[in-house]
Amino acid sequence: MLVHNEDVFVEEAIRNAAPFCDRLHVADNMSTDGTWDVVRSLAGELDQVQAVRVRRTGDSHALVEGYAGTDTWVFGVDGDELYDPAGLERFRAELLAGAYRELFSIKSNVLNCVELDRGRKLAGGYLSPPSRSITKLFNFAAIDSWTRCYRQYAHDGEIAFRRGYDAGRIGNLGERFGWDESPLRCLHVCFLRRSSLDPPGRTGTGRLSPIELGGKRRSPFVGLSRLVHRVRPSVPYDSGWKDEKYRRGDLVTKDASPFLGL
Repeated sequence: MLVHNEDVFVEEAIRNAAPFCDRLHVADNMSTDGTWDVVRSLAGELDQVQAVRVRRTGDSHALVEGYAGTDTWVFGVDGDELYDPAGLERFRAELLAGAYRELFSIKSNVLNCVELDRGRKLAGGYLSPPSRSITKLFNFAAIDSWTRCYRQYAHDGEIAFRRGYDAGRIGNLGERFGWDESPLRCLHVCFLRRSSLDPPGRTGTGRLSPIELGGKRRSPFVGLSRLVHRVRPSVPYDSGWKDEKYRRGDLVTKDASPFLGL
């Protein structure tokens, strides 16, 4: 897990994912809100959690690079991703029994949230499919090495696959399961206020990700917006990328109670 200024949701993100993991490496990219305090506290409470600080997002890849070639599933979770812990418990049993070992990676069902009513425990947003799935679950037994990841852990870089595997061996549970039945489903709160430093009521625009920071500029206006956001992160930035990828299909409302443990 790589986080930066996520103190609104980071505790739920960690608590929901931790029971699924034998070890949960949390890399804080020099947060300036309360994120690091939350992460350190949970590292002292939960045996699975190990916490470090990194100055560059790409440094987080060192935490998982050594698992290449071992019988390990690496589960990438961000601070704006709240997984269903009951579903993860069922899915963990399947993985340990050897299911999906023929795949390199697994993607699944996501609800990209544009609104969240904690009182009523309802979330509104756009489902994947048809929106893009952000689930990151990799079979490191399928590779000999994964190096030169500069943006963040398990992203791009150079992969040496073992015989019988390649980057195309991807399974998407969203093609088999609907939202209510999926064992691997995520409430993706990318469009909501994620830090106590964000202006109150700020929703709908999201923020720059490491992918967008390293991406090509689409126009001079996008470039200027990116520059302003770098200098003043509280200023909303909207490249159109998130809208294009995460707002496909119909706007729906779903029960959020399985994801909100706090």
